[in-house]
Amino acid sequence: MTYQADALADRRRLRRKISFWRAITFVIALVAVIAAYALTQSDRSIIPSDHIARVEIEGVIGDNREQRQLLRSIKENERVKGLIISINSPGGTTAGAEALYLSIRDVAEEKPVVATLGTLAASGGYIAAIGADHIIARGNTLAGSIGVIFQWPDATELLDRFGLEFNQIKSSSIKAEPTPFTETPEEARLMIAATVRDSYQWFIDLVTERRDLNEEQAEEVGDARILTGRAAIEAKLVDAIGGEDEAKAWLVERESLAASIKIRTYTTEEPFSGLSGGGRILAWTAERLGFGSDVAELITPRPRLDGLISLWHPDLVD
Repeated sequence: MTYQADALADRRRLRRKISFWRAITFVIALVAVIAAYALTQSDRSIIPSDHIARVEIEGVIGDNREQRQLLRSIKENERVKGLIISINSPGGTTAGAEALYLSIRDVAEEKPVVATLGTLAASGGYIAAIGADHIIARGNTLAGSIGVIFQWPDATELLDRFGLEFNQIKSSSIKAEPTPFTETPEEARLMIAATVRDSYQWFIDLVTERRDLNEEQAEEVGDARILTGRAAIEAKLVDAIGGEDEAKAWLVERESLAASIKIRTYTTEEPFSGLSGGGRILAWTAERLGFGSDVAELITPRPRLDGLISLWHPDLVD
């Protein structure tokens, strides 16, 4: 009888252990599924809820297809009640800035858009800003630089010094001009100047329309000058001084939103891209528990540098 009782107790303990580990396995699998789903979402959210979207425009602006698709998804997302475009850019290609501007205006057809200007919002960066319905800058933001430029090097003197010649046969004198290897023909200079004037006129017309400027005001700011945020307000290029808090307050007031509404960042970059699939799930889970950045740093492979180093961030080296 004692043997049978002990065996029965052992079986019960075994069942409890199996049940416990089954429960643990189920929870881990559930978290993995939830995390995998959330990582496929542009804002890494699990349960849809009303929120304000944030998109960051940084660095040199080009024609970015993924960025346009991201903005289109924000437009079509009924849970997004407004958009904050955070800009810190010196500009970029005129065509890329035009594409970005049109995408921002496309979003603005469905929901309000406010731009916050960081350290710099110049040239193409300012083109992106005027796509918004409202522009907020820091007092010392550098904004403006309304103009277009076309540059090319002239290496003819250097070639002459080394006795080098550049030979070419082309269908017309302006074909493939300008080139650094030959003197630029006058007709090519005239062609380039006409192109610059056309793009500039598009730019200044856009600013005049979007910022409701008269001819005198447009002429004053259209000389490519850089303005601080404070001066930009006087020039009617910016609406207010502040940052994201002020941008959120503007959206809350305009759309009668709850003051507690959250702001979520939308990005074209894959979250935790330096990690494997399992590592991304672990980092996402840790982030939701409040210490994700520490865990992500621990499990992200670090670059190793040998020999002497001159590095601004020496903590990248083990």
